[in-house]
Amino acid sequence: MNDTEKITAIRDRARKNFSRGFNCAECVLEAVLEHVDTGLPRETLRLATGFGGGVGLFGDTCGAVSGAVLAVGAVHGRSELPENEDRKAAMEEAARQLYGRPGLYRMFNQIPNRLKEKYGHTLCRDITAQWQDQWLCRDHALHCREIITDAAELAATLILGDRDTISSAPFGANVEKLRDSGIKCTGKG
Repeated sequence: MNDTEKITAIRDRARKNFSRGFNCAECVLEAVLEHVDTGLPRETLRLATGFGGGVGLFGDTCGAVSGAVLAVGAVHGRSELPENEDRKAAMEEAARQLYGRPGLYRMFNQIPNRLKEKYGHTLCRDITAQWQDQWLCRDHALHCREIITDAAELAATLILGDRDTISSAPFGANVEKLRDSGIKCTGKG
């Protein structure tokens, strides 16, 4: 199966997972675990359960967004911190891994930014506002299924694409207000 076929398979599986009873975060992570060799055991899916409905139905970050972050992290996330006797050098390397070009935050930052661009929000309570009084209705489920499908496709694209290119993309909106020009000090940029 080539990468395009894998992306389609992940997208389709995540979509079907929703009608099988998985929550939004589980749908995305399970589809990636099924089609990508992450080196992680199947039980990793347990990590996604609490993210459904914006963390246990609290309505914060959409579970599909969280599931995509978990899925991309399963492949590209750090498993250990940089080791160096010199604490300052270790901190600079850690910052470079996250903020640099390429940098992991550039990759992960694309997930909420792209989904917000399409759906207007990343908070579950905002995305689903019109169904708050009828949570289990069909229209709500169909809407969430579309978000899940898009989040899975985005995660698969980030996982299977060229890592250096993807993690060198400009930052989108972010809490540090980082832009590619003017990032200085502490190894960022």
